Amino acid sequence: MSTPSANPFEPKESSAVPAPAVPPGDLEEVFFQGSPPVRAFSGAVFLCILAAIVLIAGGIALQVKHLGPPAIRLVLCALGLAVLPLPLLIARSIYYRITSYRIDYGRGLLSRDIDTLELWHVEDLHFHQSVMDRILNVGDITILSHDETLPKLDIHGVPNPKALYEELKQRVISVKRQRGVIKMDPG
Repeated sequence: MSTPSANPFEPKESSAVPAPAVPPGDLEEVFFQGSPPVRAFSGAVFLCILAAIVLIAGGIALQVKHLGPPAIRLVLCALGLAVLPLPLLIARSIYYRITSYRIDYGRGLLSRDIDTLELWHVEDLHFHQSVMDRILNVGDITILSHDETLPKLDIHGVPNPKALYEELKQRVISVKRQRGVIKMDPG
């Protein structure tokens, strides 16, 4: 009984995932990875604290004056405590991974949706930082692209945003040069 011999010229089957389109010798560098800090949602933090104070104070006032059924008083206090972690949940429901070749944007707490934007698709970048954002060292970067699924991406509340913005500008130019992408202005 003979066994079939392996032909060295036939392609071998592989279950490996294809490598990203990165030039040889050029490693993908991660500039930012994670969720925006809670301080980026300072307005939501303020509103949630204010709502919690109002709800808890209302529940206590009803208790002191013996107004309404006890269940309503407990519900008001419970709601007051429940709104406090909302800014943290909002911040943790957003995830960014910004590298030298792509941006992954994830959303969701229990389930997760992830969109990827390749930097060579980027058409324009916009940076915004309010006075409060400058104090807290966070900011927003808006990316306009030719990507069909993600034509506009708002990156909200990233720490040290000016440095990230400048790095993204340089990487977009570099990636477009590597891919031979030329900008054509109409007219």
